[in-house]
Formats: sequence, C-alpha cells, structure tokens
Amino acid sequence: MSSNQFSTKFVAIVLLAVLVLTACGTAQTSAPSTPESSLPTATAGNQSIPNTGSVDWSTVSSVAAGGGMDALVAAAQAEGNLTVITLPRTWCDYGEMMDKFSAKYGIKIQDVNPDGGSADEVQAIKDNMQNKGPQAPDVLDIGAAYGPLASGQNPSGPNLLAPYKVATWDTIKGNNDASGLYYVDYYGVMSFEINTDVVKNVPQTWSDLLKPEYKGQVGLPGDPRASNEAAQSIYAAAINNGGTLDNIQPGLDFMKQLAKSGNLLPLIADSGVIAKGETPVSIHWSFNALADKQTFNGNPNIQVVYPTGTPWGGYYYQAISAYAPHPAAARLWEEYVYSDEGQTLLAKGFCIPARFGDLTSRNVISADILNALPSSDMFAKAVIPSIDQLSTARAAIKDQWDSVVGLDIKN
Repeated sequence: MSSNQFSTKFVAIVLLAVLVLTACGTAQTSAPSTPESSLPTATAGNQSIPNTGSVDWSTVSSVAAGGGMDALVAAAQAEGNLTVITLPRTWCDYGEMMDKFSAKYGIKIQDVNPDGGSADEVQAIKDNMQNKGPQAPDVLDIGAAYGPLASGQNPSGPNLLAPYKVATWDTIKGNNDASGLYYVDYYGVMSFEINTDVVKNVPQTWSDLLKPEYKGQVGLPGDPRASNEAAQSIYAAAINNGGTLDNIQPGLDFMKQLAKSGNLLPLIADSGVIAKGETPVSIHWSFNALADKQTFNGNPNIQVVYPTGTPWGGYYYQAISAYAPHPAAARLWEEYVYSDEGQTLLAKGFCIPARFGDLTSRNVISADILNALPSSDMFAKAVIPSIDQLSTARAAIKDQWDSVVGLDIKN
C-alpha cells in the first residue's frame, strides 16, 4: 500500500470511529483517588504492597474508588486466579492477551467453555450464583443483546452484573451502559469464510448461497438461539433480503430456504470443521474469518469475502459478574483489556477496539495492524442495530427458529 493510500485509509477509519461509535453512555466522575504514598502497606515476602484487606472489591466501581492501581494489583494477586468464559484463543487474539496478562501479574487464568456462546455465559452466572468454584465466571465477553439481558434490563429480571468503569472509560466509544454494567469492547463486520481447496466458485452475495452447487456446504458459526455471532448472521441475511432493522423475518425465511435446499448444514462451523473441509462455506465475523486464514496459513486456503449488498456490523461487550469469585482480578482484567496494550492486541486479532479513535489519534496502532483490517469504506457503510433492536431480533430468532427453519445446529 502506498503512503497516500494508507493516509486515506487511516483518516477514514478515524473518522468512522467518531461517526459510527458516538453513542457512548455519559461518563460519571469516579471517586477521588487516595494518594499511593498514604496507603498502609503490608509485607509479602520481600515486596511491600498496599494493605487491601478493608476493601470489598466486589462493590468497587472504579480503580480510584478502590485506592488506586497498586491496591488493585495487590488484591488481584492475592486472589491469584481469574475465570473467563467462551474466549477461544484465536478470537481477537485473546490467547496472547491472556498469556500476557498472566505473565505481567502472575495470575492464573481459567477459560470455561471456550467454544460456547453469549447465552452460555449469562447462564453460567445464573447457575453459579452461590458457587465460587471453577465454573463460576468472573468476566464476560458477550454480544450486544446479552448485556441488557444479564443486567436485568431486557427482559426484566435479576441483575447479574457489577458496575465498573475502567480508567480509560472516557475514550470508550459505543452504546455503553451509563453506569458501567456493560461496555463496548470491539466490533467487526459479517463475512463469508471460504475454504477454496473445496470451493472453486466463490460466492459473492447472500443469494449465491442458495445455489445448488453449495448443497451440503454452508455452515453457521453457532446455534442462532444461543450464539450472538450466529443470530447476527440471520439479521445480516434479513437486511440483504428485503428485511429491516425492525423486521428480521426475511432472515429466518432465507435460512429456511437454505435448510430446505440442503445447503445449510446442521453443524457448527468452528475452526476445526472448517479446517477439515466439512463446512467449506461459513458465515463469520470478519475477525474470526481473518484469524482462521492466518492460523491455517494455507492449509487449507481461506478466502474472506465481504458479500456485496449492505455490510453488517456488530459490537461485543465486556462485563463483570456481580457474583465473581475473584472480583479484584476481574477488575484488573478489565483495566488490562482497555489499556493501550490490550486494545492494540484486539486490533492485532483483526477486531476494531472500542478505543480505536483514541489509539489512532496518538499513532498507537502500527500501520501493519491497520492494513490487515477490512477497508475503512466497509466499516463506514456497515449497518449496526441498536441494543433494543438486537434484543428484539434475538427474541424472535429464539422463538421462531424451530418452527420456521427447523434445523438443529450443533457440534
């Protein structure tokens, strides 16, 4: 790419970060920080650390309110563990992020159900509210519809989340919860991931997927009743088949056609089955498709297609469980995810981080990482539903999938 081309792309992406991700919840002022020098200390081995015994980190809503970063690190290291859930190592480069977090702070990370969906994350909190064991998640990485669901906002129910605002809160762009119950982490656009060792005539549009030549070849990334990525693929199909943000029915009808023709497989298109050629045409977020292409490194050969028509974009969110067994480690994890280092790792994993505008304005993200992302024009044109619209669509998919499509998507 020439320097002029990169400059044009860079400016367009930064402009997008301002225009597309402007619905940020109003930031609230954190409690004043206690000067680190005035904190009482206790000795752990040869290291002097702040005494955090009087702080209940499960109720702390900002690092300043807990006594500062040193106090948070000490409390998290005393806990010694962090439980995340449904974080495949190749998803947004989370594998490297978890490794670096553990190395930096000496905290062991357990990843529960890495191949699960957003619904599984919310259910895991419900199932382990009174359980501090290894199956109880501390933090969540969930689709947009599941933030309100877990917070009890939509539909009404018990709040499962703890409000927390990271130190970089003011630079997080997107439709965040104003109190810090859930907040944008990253986003991407919907794409087709094609195994070209199997598929020679690569589909370019949604309607192409209905062609007889793709019989027994099309896979979804999960069960649409439980997976945010799969549900949003239905939404994207709707928008490109006469639907609207408030009418997902054409997407369900499209999937019915795919299933009836035999093109849609009853198999979750994860990286394992893609590599084996079992789902040679699959629908995925751009960051997952690009990560597979990088990981496979030509075995098999992968082509990532952004179907012509209306591009579809979507957010993912971070949140802390109100029942987190390791509340300090959970908050330290969020501080790391939203640090310059953590957000850059997301971009390295082909995800657009929530602090993208701030990072690019300060030239934090390298040109190599920026150039590996989809074009800025793609992001500028992407349609992104509101949380309420996505919640309504999710409910419709969950209620109608069996009766309209009638295909059980599973591993």
